Amino acid sequence: MTLPSRVKLVEVAPRDGLQNEAHILPSRTRIEFIDLLSASGLPVIEAGSFVSARRIPQMADSARVLQGVNKNPHCVYPVLTPNRRGMEMAIEAGAREVAIFAAASEAFSQHNIQCSIADSIDRFADVMALAEQHDIRVRGYLSCVLGCPYQGAVALEAVVDVSRRLFDLGCYEISLGDTIGIGTPLQAQRMIAAVSAVAPVAQLAVHFHDTRGQALANILAALQLGVATVDSSVGGIGGCPYAPGASGNVATEKVLYMLDGMGIETGVDLAALLQARRFIRAELGMADSHEFDAVST
Repeated sequence: MTLPSRVKLVEVAPRDGLQNEAHILPSRTRIEFIDLLSASGLPVIEAGSFVSARRIPQMADSARVLQGVNKNPHCVYPVLTPNRRGMEMAIEAGAREVAIFAAASEAFSQHNIQCSIADSIDRFADVMALAEQHDIRVRGYLSCVLGCPYQGAVALEAVVDVSRRLFDLGCYEISLGDTIGIGTPLQAQRMIAAVSAVAPVAQLAVHFHDTRGQALANILAALQLGVATVDSSVGGIGGCPYAPGASGNVATEKVLYMLDGMGIETGVDLAALLQARRFIRAELGMADSHEFDAVST
């Protein structure tokens, strides 16, 4: 078994995490949170999203946040852009990397963005054209790769097909998301092996929710196939506002602890990361857990 010697952690708490919380935090709090995450050495931190403020009010001031963070030259701060208008706003705010999102489930696509998978892919053409024009990298998210809250099972062929479409569009990386956290390790490996036929493993990431306590096991299973990019959310905050039961993003600190223990490099300092965790959980009115109390701060 060959494991990657280094793993890239993609921190999604400031976007994917906070968008699912009832609290609408002021922009200064979100900026301070991102700055604390940057100080830990994280290489990628999602800063926000340019979506409808009516649907996701937690992300309404993403331009101010993106412009206000103390940008670390060793970190990138992608934002979510679902359509041309969102992309135009991201460009105006100075984004250097964006993300688009599709679903492997037709039912989820309709519930989430009110259109078919095919239509969602067509919408991304304008985003990709603007990205190329402004030299902006685009990451692709694919949700419901191991199951859907509305239709149940999702055919592996659908996951492969939409992954191929995102890769062919020009996404430099595809994040495969178990949106409701129902997958298990062998299922995850079968899915990754199938997708790797249309997109190189080096350009795949995994995004596991821990709804049923399977996320770390699934991440290890993905590492065993050579996947070296993992999405996670400090403090385990967030989920998906349009997926019933999709609580529990896998906690970045737990992923980091596992990787550190395996001798896999990340460049992320656990003690500094825990400062960010304590900060955001306090701001959200959450009690902090104590499993990392022994870590020096």
